[in-house]
Amino acid sequence: MAASYKKLFKLLIDRDMKKKELAEKAGISIATITKMGKDGAVVSSDVLVKICTALGCTMDDIVEIVDIKEN
Repeated sequence: MAASYKKLFKLLIDRDMKKKELAEKAGISIATITKMGKDGAVVSSDVLVKICTALGCTMDDIVEIVDIKEN
C-alpha cells in the first residue's frame, strides 16, 4: 500500500493552479510537490496539512491509498 497524490494534481488542474503557486501559498518547496508526482512518494503529514490549509480542503481531497503492484 502507498499514497497516491493524483487527486491533488487533478484538484490543481480543476482550480487552474500551478505547482509553483501551491508551493508558495503552502510554504513548501517545489521539489516536495515534484516528489509527490512519483508513485509511492513519502511526504510528512505536516506537508499534507500545509497543502490542505492552502487549498481549503481535507486530506481525502488530495491523497488516496493504493496498492502498488510489484514487478
